[in-house]
Parts: sequence; structure tokens; C-alpha cells
Amino acid sequence: MSRNRRAYDVVKRGIDIVGAGTGLVVLSPIIGATAVLVRLKLGSPVLFKQERPGRNGEVFKLYKFRSMLDVDEAKGLIDDEDRLTPFGKILRSTSLDELPSLVNVFRGDMSVVGPRPLLVEYLNHYTPEQARRHEVRPGITGAAQVSGRNALTWEQKFAYDIAYVEGRSLSVDVRILIKTVKSVFAREGISHEGHATMTKFGGMDA
Repeated sequence: MSRNRRAYDVVKRGIDIVGAGTGLVVLSPIIGATAVLVRLKLGSPVLFKQERPGRNGEVFKLYKFRSMLDVDEAKGLIDDEDRLTPFGKILRSTSLDELPSLVNVFRGDMSVVGPRPLLVEYLNHYTPEQARRHEVRPGITGAAQVSGRNALTWEQKFAYDIAYVEGRSLSVDVRILIKTVKSVFAREGISHEGHATMTKFGGMDA
């Protein structure tokens, strides 16, 4: 790793700590109000917790606000399309469901900017090139998220992730953050065509 890249990693981690800590304090009224609404609209638990692979593939517990109803075969609540309520769609389209992930950033599991943390089960399906997305901390937002989000194919997502890993810098991070704000207001790429969220990844031949 070059000296410039090491310096970037140190500075970025400092920015993440300050940014996440400040965000948790400043946004605490919104976080609290969202938690109450989730409890009223979707019930308990308020937080969605799931193991995800982070930097170097190390697994951590991701925190988000719950946006789906529990699986209930008797009520026909099986697929994401059935479990994702109108309220849940609002949470996702505004990215309010991501606010608890600031705790992950503060702890060092994640960064504000980086490839999105995907499912642990995907690790065995990556090509060596795709696995490079784990050379950096995963992010709350990233290059793929501001370039189409769930409207992209898996191949396109991974291409954006690897391009970010290879060319990451503070200026790139700032551009991604600016585009993130724009995409949240535009509510773009929330779902993949024909799906409530995104189809599962099973390898490029799947």
C-alpha cells in the first residue's frame, strides 16, 4: 500500500468517526421519531440486525431500521414484495432506514462511503476480482448506489465497486456524498425491475 493510500485511510477513518458521532447527535430527534414510527407501523423489533461481511471479509452485525413485516405464511407474507409495506418503502426511498448504520461507522465496521455490505452467503460466489470490494470498509453509500442503486445489474454494481476500490480518494468520496443527496431526493433506483428490492446474487452464471 502506498504512503498516500495509507494517509487517505487514516484521514478517512477520522472523518468517519467525527461524521458518524456528529450525525448520531444531530439526527437523534429524527432517529428517535423514526424508531417510534417503526414500532407503531411494523411492530418489534424496531432494528433490523444481520451479519454482513466487512473489510477483508470479516463479519460484523449491521444495524438498520426495520422496513418489512415478519414472514407469515398464513397471511401470505413470504416474499419481499409482500412484506414491504408502503411505510417501509418510504423508509428505504428516503434512506431513513440507514440511520442506525451510523453506529457501525462509529465502531469501525463500516465507512460512510464504500461498497455496500452484502450478504455473507455471497462470499463463496465472488470471482477474485469481485472479492476486491472487501479490500475496503463497506459503506452506507457508494459508487453503485449513486449510479443506479438497485436498478443496476449485479455485474454493473461490482464494476462500480471495483472502480471505487482502485480509485478511491477524498475527492471521490465527496462527489459520491453529493450525488447521494441528489439521488435520495430524486428517489432513484430503489428497486430492481420486477422486484421490491434486488434479486439475490448467486454468481455471474446464476
